[in-house]
Amino acid sequence: MAEILLFHHALGSTPGFQAFADRLRDAGNTVHTPDLFDGETFATVDEGVAHAREVGFETLANRGVAEAEGLAADLVYAGFSLGVVPAQQLAQTRPGAKGALFFSAAMPPEEFGGPFPDDVPLQIHVMEDDDLGDVDVAQALAAEVDGAELFLYPGDKHLFADASGPDYDPAAAKLLEERVLAFLTRVD
Repeated sequence: MAEILLFHHALGSTPGFQAFADRLRDAGNTVHTPDLFDGETFATVDEGVAHAREVGFETLANRGVAEAEGLAADLVYAGFSLGVVPAQQLAQTRPGAKGALFFSAAMPPEEFGGPFPDDVPLQIHVMEDDDLGDVDVAQALAAEVDGAELFLYPGDKHLFADASGPDYDPAAAKLLEERVLAFLTRVD
């Protein structure tokens, strides 16, 4: 199956984030889950974002990019919200990417020297009324990338796939997981 470098969101490496990674592993994938917050977790996105500001967004992105060093080039880069930043940067700039999975966020490809490469399969998952999810950016990115898949889920929750977080939506999370597993089978 696929080898994935999966980055956590602003709540940190939560039990729900780790459980998601474990389900991908249970399906036969190799999943690396670096902790960019050095063990710290937060109860709210606002607290996590405040921590990220304190550490520095660029510092966190650089930590994420450094995590790819020593790993194979043919990775699937994945991230939840804040974790989309290093995932997208690596998918766009590190040769050999097998795919990219963005959950609850997307960045304009110009942030990383754009455009997003058409030969890197891309799947984006976001709730359609999520004020934090950069829905417009996700739609624009999906429209620019040949063959990209954009899945809009009903609702306004941000971290809807993290079972340990306050925004958890079981039905949407289950559908996201099914779509991700199908994607990983295709890119393998």
